[in-house]
Amino acid sequence: MRLLITWLINAVALMALPFLMSSVVVTNFTTALIAALVLGLVNTLIRPLLVILTLPVTVISLGLFILVINALLFWMVSHWIEGFDVRGFGSAFLAAILYSIISWALSTLLLKDKDEHA
Repeated sequence: MRLLITWLINAVALMALPFLMSSVVVTNFTTALIAALVLGLVNTLIRPLLVILTLPVTVISLGLFILVINALLFWMVSHWIEGFDVRGFGSAFLAAILYSIISWALSTLLLKDKDEHA
């Protein structure tokens, strides 16, 4: 159940991006659901491999290169999903950061740990 709620939170975060950035387009909630699913799969399967392959650059940049990886993956997914458009790498960079912040904030608000209430 928690995974389903996280997926919905990520879709809502994607729907919020066009209101914050005119260079990001999400046509409808179904598109946001599909894009959130693909982003989740890409971040689970491809991102760890890219982080390992770029480890020297990531270490030299004190971890900041991970932001570039996130932006590239965000931009790549926008090319795969019809109705989800990010115009340029710079927009993808900022959108990936905003998406992470919005998702984190919503998850923090909506997904309370059971240990907190014990």
